[in-house]
Amino acid sequence: MSIAENLASIKKNIKKQTSGPVPNIIAVSKKQSDARLEEALAAGLSEFGENRVQEAYDHWQTRKQKNEAIKLHLIGPLQSNKVKEAVSLFDYIHTVDREKIARKLGDEMQTQGKNIPCFIQVNTGREDQKSGIDVDSLEAFYDFCVTQCGLTVIGLMVIPPVDESPLFHFALLKKKAKALGLEGLSMGMSSDYEEATRMGATHLRIGSALLGERD
Repeated sequence: MSIAENLASIKKNIKKQTSGPVPNIIAVSKKQSDARLEEALAAGLSEFGENRVQEAYDHWQTRKQKNEAIKLHLIGPLQSNKVKEAVSLFDYIHTVDREKIARKLGDEMQTQGKNIPCFIQVNTGREDQKSGIDVDSLEAFYDFCVTQCGLTVIGLMVIPPVDESPLFHFALLKKKAKALGLEGLSMGMSSDYEEATRMGATHLRIGSALLGERD
């Protein structure tokens, strides 16, 4: 199927899951070819997610200069030595996950005169190998991001454990976001975007189901 056909199918599935606002679809474009990126743009997609700063530059720096409609989301871990480049290129950052990164982002945004909306990544499964703030530390970390780093935090982000039902993790993220007065819920990928939509996701990060298998 073409990307346009995949997009139509995904939108149809989303509408079956909610009678409320439709979540934003972020097309995960990591490791996709230039031909696929152009096809995605032609299909009407304008929001894209990238995991690595350098690959994002390769994919989008020139395209963003030519097309102001493109919005770029950082959805992978951010290394401290890539903060300057990330602030320069991205429109949203979904993976604020530790104090060092939060402080560096705040400082760099001030330097560049930018105010990029951010999500805090939460490690709801408490997986050692995965980035994200522990649930018990979330409130204090949120306060640190806002009051000490000056970040504009608009929501929370989660990647559920692969061997568990995502529903518990989506529900927990929604509960924690509500407690903090946050509306943004970055949750749901190719395998579980319908469940995430049903649980109130505002941003879906969809890769292979939308753009096809990576090259």
